[in-house]
Amino acid sequence: MKTYYRAAAALLISSLHLSALAAVTAQLDQDRISLGESVRLIVEHEGNTHRQPDLNPLKQDFDILSRSSGSSIQIINGQMSAKNQITLILSPKHEGRIRIPALEWDGERSTELDLTVGSAPPAPSAQGTPNEEGKPSANAQHVFLSSTVDQKHPYVQAAVTLTIRLYTDRALYEASLELPPSNDVVAQPLGKDQQTTEVRNGKRYQVIERKYLLFPQKTGQLKLAGPVLNATMPDSNSPDGNDSIFGSIFGNSPLAGMINATRPIQLRGNAIVLNVQAHPSSSKGNWLPAQHVTLEDSWLPDTLTVHVGEPIVRHLNLSAVGLPAAQLPDVSALMSLPADIKIYPDQPKLENTVQNASVVGRRQHDVALIANKPGKYQLPAIHLQWWDTTHNIQREVVLPGRTLNILPGSSNSANITAQAPQNPTPPNDPTTGSKAGSDTLAASTPSLSTPPPESSSSKYGIAALVPWHWVSLTLGTLWLATLAAWWYNTRRRRSLQAQLISNDSQSNLPNSLSVSEARQSFQQACRANHPQNARHALLTWASAAWPHHPPAGLNALAQRLDDSQVKALLRELDRACYTSVTWDGKALASALTKLPVEKKVATGKPQLGSLYS
Repeated sequence: MKTYYRAAAALLISSLHLSALAAVTAQLDQDRISLGESVRLIVEHEGNTHRQPDLNPLKQDFDILSRSSGSSIQIINGQMSAKNQITLILSPKHEGRIRIPALEWDGERSTELDLTVGSAPPAPSAQGTPNEEGKPSANAQHVFLSSTVDQKHPYVQAAVTLTIRLYTDRALYEASLELPPSNDVVAQPLGKDQQTTEVRNGKRYQVIERKYLLFPQKTGQLKLAGPVLNATMPDSNSPDGNDSIFGSIFGNSPLAGMINATRPIQLRGNAIVLNVQAHPSSSKGNWLPAQHVTLEDSWLPDTLTVHVGEPIVRHLNLSAVGLPAAQLPDVSALMSLPADIKIYPDQPKLENTVQNASVVGRRQHDVALIANKPGKYQLPAIHLQWWDTTHNIQREVVLPGRTLNILPGSSNSANITAQAPQNPTPPNDPTTGSKAGSDTLAASTPSLSTPPPESSSSKYGIAALVPWHWVSLTLGTLWLATLAAWWYNTRRRRSLQAQLISNDSQSNLPNSLSVSEARQSFQQACRANHPQNARHALLTWASAAWPHHPPAGLNALAQRLDDSQVKALLRELDRACYTSVTWDGKALASALTKLPVEKKVATGKPQLGSLYS
C-alpha cells in the first residue's frame, strides 16, 4: 500500500514539473533573416502573473526595437485559465547562427531557439546588372547600407568626404538615417540627399545618397561607428508585405505605413576607419589644410587717402575649398600696423557653400583703420601659409603691401601745424631759438601779426601759446577717433541684433545653426585659437539656446551664466577680438561646455531649465 502511494505521489510531482516546464513558451515568426531585417519573438506565460520576463539575455546579440504585451482570460466548463503574452521585435547585431536563450518569467523558463542571420551583400562598386533570366538572386537583401570615404589617410583637421548610400527595394516609412556622434571627429552634412535607382543581384533598388564632411581632431587610427537606419517596412510574412515601393522613401506619411502590416527595422553600417596623419614637419604658420585657398582685399576709399581721424576701411575676403568658414583664421590679426594707426574690426561674415562634392568656406571681414597723425604709412604685405592636401605641399597666399596717405585733419589744424615754428624757440624747448625757423614762418604766414621783439612778455606769450595748439589738435584727433570707434561699435551691435532677429524669425535659413552645431563650431574655434570665430559661434550658440531672450553680447552672456571663472575667460575673449594679442581658447572650451536651455512656464515667460547635454 505504501508503495502505491509513493508511486502516485511521484507521478503527481512529475506531472506538475512537466506542467511547469510548459508554462512559458517562445516562438519566432521566421528562423532565417538577412542582417538588417527584424524578427518577431512571441513569449507566452500560462497562468496569472504580475511580473515581467527578464529580457537582458537578449541584449547581447539583439537590439529590441519594439515591445508590446497583452493578457487574456478564458472560462471553459466553469474552469478559468489566464494567459499573458509579450511580443518583441528583435534586430540582430551580427550575422551567423544565433541562439536565442531561454527566458525566465516568474520562475519559469522558455525553450531555446535558433535563428540564422545572413550576411549583407558586397558593398557596391559599380551598377549591377540583372541575371540572364531577369530573376533576383536568392540571397538578395531588401535593405542594406554602404559607406565610403574619399581618403583613408587624411591630415588632422583636414576634410574627409563620407558618402553613405541606402539601398532598398521596399517602401520605408518614418525612416531616419543618422551618423552617430564622436568625440574624435566633427561631422557636418554636405549638400542635400540624392535619389537614384540601381539594379543589383537582379533587383532594382532605390538608392538614397547622403554626404558628410568629417574633420578628425586627433592623430592615429580612429574607428567611428557606422551610420544607423531606423524605419518601418512592410511585413514580409503578411499578405501585403511584398507591395512595390510607394512614394518617396523619406518623408512618407505614417498613414501609408498603417494601411499594410509593418514592422520596425534597425540597420547599422560598417564602422569607418581613418588613419589620421599629424602636421607635416615642413608646414609653417597656421595649420590650414585645404584643397585651394584665395585671399583678396579691397579698400574704401580706393585712393587710400583720408584725413586724420577719418576711417579707411579694408575689406578682407578669405575662401578655402575643403574647409568650413569656422576653421578659417582671422587675417586682420596678421596685419602689422604703425603705432599711430588703430584698428577697429567689424563682425566677420561666415558662409559655407557646396562645390564639386566639397565645402567652400568663406570669411569676409571689414576692419577700419584710423590714424591720429598725418603722414605716409607703409603697411607690410600679409603672408598666409596653408597646406595643399591635394599635392601635399606647403603654399602661400600674399596680399601686397600698401601705402596710406593721411592728410591733416582740417585747414585750421594745418595752419596751426605750419605756424608752430614761428616762435624762435621750438615748442618743446622754449629756452633755445632758431632764426631760420622764424624766417620760414614769416614768409609762409604774412597775415600773422608779430609782437614787438622788445616785449619780453609777448615773446614768452607766443611760446606758451604754441603747445596749446598742439594739445588742441591732439584732443580733436582723439575725439574724432573716439567718435569713429563709437560709430563702428554701434554698427556692429545693430548688425548682431539684426542677425539674431533674422535667425529667430527665419530658422529655416541654410546658414542657421542648431544648438549642437553652434556648440561644435564654438569648440572648434577655441581649439583653433580664433577669438573672432569663437565669439561669433558662442553668440550663435546662445541665440539658439535662448531664442526668446538672446544675450546682446559677451558681457550679457557672462552676467547670465554667473560663473566667475567663465566671466574672466569671456573678458579675455572679448579683449582678444579687438587687439592683436595671442589668444589661447583651450581654457574657455574646457570651462564652457553647456548652456542652460530656455523653457516655457505657465505664464508664458521663458525660464532656464536643465543644462544641455
